[in-house]
Amino acid sequence: MTMLRAFGRHGRIGLVLAMLLLPAGCVELTGNPGIPGSTAANAGSPVDTPTGQDAEDAVIGQREHPRIIATYGGIYADRPAEIMLAHIVGRLLTAAGQPNTQYTITVLDTADVNAFALPGGYIYVTRGILALANDTSEIAAVLAHEIAHVVLHHARARSNRQHADQVVDKVMTNVLGSSEAQMQVKSRLSMAAFSQQQELEADQKGIDIATEAGYDPFAAARFLSAMGRFSKFSSGDASQADDFLSSHPSTPDRIQKATALARAAVIPAGGGEKDREAYMSAIDGLSFGASPQQGTILGQRYIQPALKFTFTVPDGYRLQNAQGAVVGVAGDAEAVRFDSAEVPQSMSLTDYLKSGWIAGLDPSSVTASTVNGMETATGIAKTDQWSFRVAVARFSGQVVRFIFAAKADSPRFDAGAVATLKSFRPTDAADLSQIRKVSVKVVVARPGDSADKLAQRMAALSRGIDLFYILNNLLPGDPVSVGQKYKIITVD
Repeated sequence: MTMLRAFGRHGRIGLVLAMLLLPAGCVELTGNPGIPGSTAANAGSPVDTPTGQDAEDAVIGQREHPRIIATYGGIYADRPAEIMLAHIVGRLLTAAGQPNTQYTITVLDTADVNAFALPGGYIYVTRGILALANDTSEIAAVLAHEIAHVVLHHARARSNRQHADQVVDKVMTNVLGSSEAQMQVKSRLSMAAFSQQQELEADQKGIDIATEAGYDPFAAARFLSAMGRFSKFSSGDASQADDFLSSHPSTPDRIQKATALARAAVIPAGGGEKDREAYMSAIDGLSFGASPQQGTILGQRYIQPALKFTFTVPDGYRLQNAQGAVVGVAGDAEAVRFDSAEVPQSMSLTDYLKSGWIAGLDPSSVTASTVNGMETATGIAKTDQWSFRVAVARFSGQVVRFIFAAKADSPRFDAGAVATLKSFRPTDAADLSQIRKVSVKVVVARPGDSADKLAQRMAALSRGIDLFYILNNLLPGDPVSVGQKYKIITVD
């Protein structure tokens, strides 16, 4: 569950994320582990220097770790995947000459295709990148690349270039107030912004580490190719615009260099390990796409099953989950943002609206009312280029906020904001029954199956057939191996 604390900053809207951290889903290991333990991320814990880590690195890593988790929507708990990752990293650390170095592996609960590492032994992979890989060697290539960044001290150099507060504390400023009317979260890119030279160095070092650990050296080039295909597939999806695919471009030149490095590698007798069988077993049942706990979008409607509320925006708005918020845009002239804020119970909502966090607010426009049994307040604000309708309501101990913005004020715009506030209410059983679980299901190819036949099992999903080929790194017309495991996406 995420919350947003609002605070005034130079008369503009500022937001900072706070996350209730869960103990599951974060695996801590040292060298070659057995069954890994779990550790809870605690922003208030003292800074200890992990075994084998530099003291300065430890400070950077322990400071940023809870912020990373908050920025990426929390920790994803999946024990089979965690155990698999822990064993892979243990082998990679030994191959990298750091068998006694302590690392913390965290699976992040986001569909973004991303992986990165911080100084101090923190490595992160997302659900999205786990869903895209097809065997153990491919995810080992990703992890080896990130370990290489740390071994080569790239992560410390990046952290020194960008102060920690810029990672999360400035996740959003001037919400809905820019001339472009776009709500952008740039913190994710800042976490993976290595130079081109650093990326190539990490490619080479990572392939060396993975090969030394006994994994297939060609996995890096194979996965770069899959990333490139997925990047093109997702190019129209704004939620994928700031992920690993942007900061780690899968250019043909980079793929060719990775292939050349693999050919030059000294491959262990019997060839490098791929272990597709074990990998597929570990990700079977993995959640796919947006996390239901972060809310489900059904057309103009948003349903939050964890906090148990729902609302509907006017026709024409395209909703999507953002960091700790729901945002929507109608063309390039209107936008809406929904989030929550911590407001003292003793403060009235009208006083909260007038407390200085809304630029251009007309105090005389602020009015209080009751909607669906909830205390609410609304107000109007104007800046040079935008007109705003702001509404707040008390719900389950929190204050939720709707911020509508339009380049041109109109009765229709005002009516849409009013209707949205009136649609905000607690969920009921009928609402929750509309939420479907989307997940990765591993299936076994049978005699007579082909890539095209298996792809048809995803035909009911939007662009599902195309997605099947990409997730399995296949092409239309390709044969499949009888008895081999493949991924399909199911909706339950």
